[in-house]
Amino acid sequence: MKLYDFLPIEHIEPDLKGQTKFQIIEELLDLLDKNKRLVDREVALQDVLAREGYLSTGLENGLAIPHAKTDGVNRLEIAFGVKKNGVDFESLDGKPAHLIFLVLSPRDTSGPHIQTLAVISRNLKKKEIREMLLQAKTREEIMDIIKNRFEY
Repeated sequence: MKLYDFLPIEHIEPDLKGQTKFQIIEELLDLLDKNKRLVDREVALQDVLAREGYLSTGLENGLAIPHAKTDGVNRLEIAFGVKKNGVDFESLDGKPAHLIFLVLSPRDTSGPHIQTLAVISRNLKKKEIREMLLQAKTREEIMDIIKNRFEY
């Protein structure tokens, strides 16, 4: 599964503005909504927030992957953003998140959802890729990294 097949360039934000994890989640949802990828924004938001309430999706090494299965989408949808100075995502290592992927899937599917989370976490374990994404200044640079540096 190629991440970029589900992550159009319009769903990438190289300079997230939100100051809290909830603002960041909303900002990434807005990218999907603006590009008419959500069936119901409010349902998608509530499902992501419910998942966050259950267990934070802040991982280690500056990565967060807020995600949910939701009736708010018809297919797998991904948005990605970079928060240069980081945001508290209640991460496992206690450090701020800088690289945030939002992953939404329809409730009745599980394979692509799990594969997507695995591809993201496996690639973002590599310090070189994390640093490249943090240094990227444009959507195009980020997409180039995801297309040509990620292993699938």
